[in-house]
Amino acid sequence: MGTISVYEAVTLDGVMQAPGRADEDDRGLFTHGGWAVGYTDDVLTSFAQRSMQGSTGLLLGVRTYYDLLRHWTAEAEPNMYTDALVDAPKHVVSRDPATPIPYPNSTLHVGDAHLTVRRLKETWDGRLTVLGSGELVASLDEAGLVDEYVLLVHPIVLGSGHRLFSQEHPRHLRLVEAVPTSTGVLACRYEVGVSPAP
Repeated sequence: MGTISVYEAVTLDGVMQAPGRADEDDRGLFTHGGWAVGYTDDVLTSFAQRSMQGSTGLLLGVRTYYDLLRHWTAEAEPNMYTDALVDAPKHVVSRDPATPIPYPNSTLHVGDAHLTVRRLKETWDGRLTVLGSGELVASLDEAGLVDEYVLLVHPIVLGSGHRLFSQEHPRHLRLVEAVPTSTGVLACRYEVGVSPAP
């Protein structure tokens, strides 16, 4: 049985939409793309590397799969992010069986996410990491399939945009690790499903 770790950059008000680039995702007339740019330091880089080291594969929604791989494989200079993304096993969740998956080491899982990912989780050995993929995360969260949230909480309030936790159902998280950075980002790791002490 594998585990699922959701790794996201979020604002203080929970927005996860388009942290990396202005043109990353403007759905819903979102105009704040690229809000996380400039907040990376050595502490955050080290935390990110440690967080990804134990991952045995990526779990992605279709939109994030295309955007992430298209962006990083278009970079002119070789870099560790491109190599890591291309080399990692990538599991792409879609309702459309005709969805093309053109990048190496990619497997398409067709159907409702809570069913396809549950089957994958039951047969997977190790930790699957979800990057971005807001709709996929919401479906997995609602189905109780997320084991861990790794959140990079940025000191920004946007007031609009797609939020990580938009479903109205309670969940208990236990803080496992919290690392402050020099830029005000708080890198946190939460275990899911642990009730607070009475």
